[in-house]
Amino acid sequence: MQKAFKWLDSKKLKYEFHNYKESGIDKATLQLWLQHFPTDKLINTKGTTYRALTDEQKASITNKTKAIALMIANPSLIKRPVWDFGNGKMFLGWDEKELENMRS
Repeated sequence: MQKAFKWLDSKKLKYEFHNYKESGIDKATLQLWLQHFPTDKLINTKGTTYRALTDEQKASITNKTKAIALMIANPSLIKRPVWDFGNGKMFLGWDEKELENMRS
């Protein structure tokens, strides 16, 4: 996240940061994100929160309804950052070159 903040500030771009780890996330937002990203990309399958899930919970991420419930209950499962450029374009993660392409 620190790279993302520095990049945004260096470009003098206005942004709104929603810390879903602290403030939570709602079903509607997750449904929108899942229109742009598959569940296995939106969920950070390499993180400690994911590794702590039961095998049954891990297997359930292919079901969008169950994946949404897991992400609401465990916001740390969500890969960061999720970028919404407000023009129908969204991006997941950190790649400076891709971000430059997305915002133009």
